[in-house]
Amino acid sequence: MSLQPVGIIGTGKYVPERILTNHELEQMVETNDEWIVTRTGIRERRIADVAEATSDLAYEAAKRAIAAAGVTAEELDLILVATITPDMFFPSTACLLQNKLGAKKAAAFDLSAACSGFIYGLATATNMIATGMYKHVLVVGAETLSRITDYSDRNTCILFGDGAGAVVLGPVEQGRGFLSFELGADGSGGELLKVGGGGSRLPASAASIEEKQHYIYMAGNDVFKFAVRIMGSAAEDALAKAGKTKEDVDLLVPHQANIRIIQSALNRLNLPEEKAMINLDKYGNMSAASIPVALAEAVEQDRVKPGDCMVLVGFGGGLTWGSSVLIW
Repeated sequence: MSLQPVGIIGTGKYVPERILTNHELEQMVETNDEWIVTRTGIRERRIADVAEATSDLAYEAAKRAIAAAGVTAEELDLILVATITPDMFFPSTACLLQNKLGAKKAAAFDLSAACSGFIYGLATATNMIATGMYKHVLVVGAETLSRITDYSDRNTCILFGDGAGAVVLGPVEQGRGFLSFELGADGSGGELLKVGGGGSRLPASAASIEEKQHYIYMAGNDVFKFAVRIMGSAAEDALAKAGKTKEDVDLLVPHQANIRIIQSALNRLNLPEEKAMINLDKYGNMSAASIPVALAEAVEQDRVKPGDCMVLVGFGGGLTWGSSVLIW
């Protein structure tokens, strides 16, 4: 059976209004702007309002993506939210979003693959549309990482921010859309990047709170080495699957974790920096939201033209990684 080509027919993003600068962090922990910028490339990040949860950020991004796609919420067949900071254990953030949007016909579920979650979501949705199961799928990457960030830990608090990016996937003409996906996981690295408390292994208790088990823990050097290795190789694998070469790439949209990791991927792919969409200086690492927010900004800035060959690539806790090649 021939599969229906699937592509992105609308993008949207939302970031909270509050900006947390490096200079403000200097007042909170022992660090400084120069140190943060030199090692990460991050200058500021967005922080959700006390009244904002992940579903609220997702809703704003989703509304924009739906409008850009020229469809209605009622036409959505599935809502998939990639997040590690759901509003609550259950119901899923996707179900809460479905209700906010009034997308009464849509099935809904969350997907947890940390910073790789959006790519995992795209792969899942693409296959559902390609086989004819669904026609329009909303994929959202949304995070309120400020709620699980320890602002007394100078190694992690400088990195993370809040935001949401969304896309609507649907049928596209032959020769356009997603050409390949490369997904991977290495669970042996699960201890390197995690929130240990709150689940069935370590339920919330006075002791777990005292021990700060509900905040992000990251073995920075180990994760950095993994990321430098996997970003380039995952992108190369997706290109090979798509029958494309490094020379074909018009725009790289990488996970926005660290400027040095992005530069290593660019070097591996022999791409100049102007062929990458980089916005981590403004937003920091937004986990599953990083790639869709960067993609939406690339569209806003007219950096993507019909027929362009794009590579999306990310890595995250799990450890996980994902990459995709698409023709815009």
